[in-house]
Amino acid sequence: MDEAQLEQVKKDTPSNDQWKFRPPYRMHEPNENFKALYEASCHCGKVKYQLSREEPLDSKLCHCTTCQTQHAAPFQWAAIFHKEDINFSHGHHDLEWYDPTDKSIEHKLPCKVRCSFCHSPIMDEGRNMILLFPSLVHLKDDEAKAKFKPRCHMFYGQRVMDIPDGLPKWSGINETSDLIEDSPPELVRERERKRENERQEKFDKGENK
Repeated sequence: MDEAQLEQVKKDTPSNDQWKFRPPYRMHEPNENFKALYEASCHCGKVKYQLSREEPLDSKLCHCTTCQTQHAAPFQWAAIFHKEDINFSHGHHDLEWYDPTDKSIEHKLPCKVRCSFCHSPIMDEGRNMILLFPSLVHLKDDEAKAKFKPRCHMFYGQRVMDIPDGLPKWSGINETSDLIEDSPPELVRERERKRENERQEKFDKGENK
């Protein structure tokens, strides 16, 4: 589809369906050279997507009660990406949304995104970023798994089970709430400082794109 054809399709598309042409849902054309580093899919396979970023911007375990209820699990594992980092290769028309604040199924931000057939959680779409669920990503080796490894726990004060893994544990949102449990705050802060310095060095060298 060339540019003129695409523009015509956009004009013919109702305003409430314009999301299909915006990141993260816009499907990249073959000539856009989207570098797919990872493949991912829902449980039934109707929704498939690719990722072009080698390492998520962040990776967290969230213990808030909304995540517990929405995922029917003790916590949610989420990796943060830019909206432009994802390309839906199949089934982006088979998605449904849910706004847990208003309990609405309209597409308005922020919202939770699922496959409309098997109802696998696909991502949380925020106003600027997306939170993907690494358990859907086909991580082929230990090196890839290490890049998606969680870096902290959020809303640990609402946990339903203890996770003694040595990671920093925040009572609410990380960096803006209190550190609790597991290890002395000064040791946690020192560990995180060292880890972030190493990560920043990689970014400065262009090793995380």
